[in-house]
Amino acid sequence: MSFSVYNTCVIFYNKVYKYSLVEVFILSVPVVAIVGRPNVGKSALFNKLVGKKIAITSGIAGTTRDSLEGVVTWQNKKFKLLDTGGLNSAGQENSDIYHFVKKQALGGIRVSNLIVFVVDVRQGLNRADEEIAMLLKKSQKPVVLCVNKCDAIGASNLGVYEFYSLGFGDPLAISATHGHGTGDLLDKICNLIDFSENDTANLNINSIKVAVVGKPNAGKSTLINKIINKDRCIVTDIPGTTRDSLDIFLENSFGSYTFIDTAGIRKRKKISEEIEKYSVLRSKMAIERSNVCLLLVDITQGYSEQDSKIVEEIVKAGKGCIIVANKWDAVEKDTYTMKIYEKNVLSDFSFIKYAPLIFISAKTGQKVSDIFNVINSVYESCNLRIPTGKLNNFLENVTAKVPPPTHKGKRLKIFYVTQASVAPPNFVFFVNSESLFHFSYRRYIENQLREAFHIVGTPIKFLVREKNSYKNRNS
Repeated sequence: MSFSVYNTCVIFYNKVYKYSLVEVFILSVPVVAIVGRPNVGKSALFNKLVGKKIAITSGIAGTTRDSLEGVVTWQNKKFKLLDTGGLNSAGQENSDIYHFVKKQALGGIRVSNLIVFVVDVRQGLNRADEEIAMLLKKSQKPVVLCVNKCDAIGASNLGVYEFYSLGFGDPLAISATHGHGTGDLLDKICNLIDFSENDTANLNINSIKVAVVGKPNAGKSTLINKIINKDRCIVTDIPGTTRDSLDIFLENSFGSYTFIDTAGIRKRKKISEEIEKYSVLRSKMAIERSNVCLLLVDITQGYSEQDSKIVEEIVKAGKGCIIVANKWDAVEKDTYTMKIYEKNVLSDFSFIKYAPLIFISAKTGQKVSDIFNVINSVYESCNLRIPTGKLNNFLENVTAKVPPPTHKGKRLKIFYVTQASVAPPNFVFFVNSESLFHFSYRRYIENQLREAFHIVGTPIKFLVREKNSYKNRNS
């Protein structure tokens, strides 16, 4: 087995890369890559150093596929930590997944300032460790050798000594699971890195968080790659390739964005792997921490029940939503094709009629640049705050146009309305009787609100209170 350094750069670095569509601005902090064979504990060490369970950990070799990133702060110093896929070729040379993982790992080595080489004391030194060591020496980067799974406190882990033969000086005995030795590791990393030239300003604090969600194989990673014009995410024709959620910060003429590429959400009965269960949970977490969700739909496959389940998660979280009909290039078209498909998609997603619809091809890049303007509009709508005076002038006009309903001779009276919060917009209506303010009239007012104040892509919530009463109800 032999490794070769790919002429590619797939991980963020201290430069600005310019593309036809966007510019990718990278935080100017040192980069540290964790590398090693599969199942030596790289992801466990990554989670321990970052202080969060970002990477999926499992006893199954090859769990980590994409290169994950996190920021580590130690002794008032910051650096970016990369968790890479395992470098191993035994029986996997013809696998698409293997080649993509290898490409990502080698890219991490290429752009890092320092490399943490993780080996397993239980398995001992083997051929793969030696070949990875040769690769790391060719990179001419500083290397810290960590012998993981030294879990016993005070034990003389004699197995550590055989790793001296790799030629990286004194190995550090650590336990990623229990945290033993990780303080010494961080000290050594900080001593070997020159922080003097780095600016640790957080450029992406005010960016719009955009979660890219959808069923497996809908084209989520392909869309991310097209947007940033580089192979940042693994893309194959194998459904369910993406397992972790990846954050990618972009800034262009439209604004600042953090795109979150998530694993596909499948039907619960099809989630057989323990790993994929965590992936689905992570996708839902990505929805929770996003501002706007791009729901990718494979236009060649059409609408499914699972799409509606994903939308339920988005609506439940109160997030903005854009329906992105992907693979438009694969559809045979005539003069009326667009209108027909638009009618069908809007009919399928009738329960979120407020969500804008875009037809794109992530593969060819067709209409991809249009996404940014729509994201901005939806984000503005999510955070729109309407003064109380304008709201009550609006209320006076719409109730004059369509008077409130009556029941058994009693008419609904809406005394006034005010906005309680944003993201999503939440309005409080003070009425004489909550029971009279039924669904149809609420929907009428909501539709009028959207039209009058140009609210698109976000759910709207109503809180109804009877005057001089503490009784309230969400809707």
